[in-house]
Amino acid sequence: QVQLVESGGGLVQAGGSLRLSCAASGRRVTSYTMGWFRQAPGKEREFLVAINWSGGNKYTDSAKGRFTISRDTAKNTVYLQMEILKPEDTAVYYCAADRLFVAEWGTRETYAYWGQGTQVTVSS
Repeated sequence: QVQLVESGGGLVQAGGSLRLSCAASGRRVTSYTMGWFRQAPGKEREFLVAINWSGGNKYTDSAKGRFTISRDTAKNTVYLQMEILKPEDTAVYYCAADRLFVAEWGTRETYAYWGQGTQVTVSS
């Protein structure tokens, strides 16, 4: 079983950047597909990007071009670098983990392990 803790959220002006961290304990991040999701008020939790054990990744259109997933295996941590932030990026950002097929990466219900989330607020 893996435990996940996100950090790095905060308040940033539009056009700014943030790097979110997801620190894992209990298991290696390379044992799982690690995904980033976000949930804005009143909306469904939305998949953004995932990275698998071999470093393969998959982005949604809303994340492609501005968001980058990476990991540091020595720190057992996955990152989400977010650039050119917009007010519509305001949400709680979550990392998630599970052992998944590629076809399952974008489906919230297939992830068994979740962090507590970190708030990102982008002001205009």
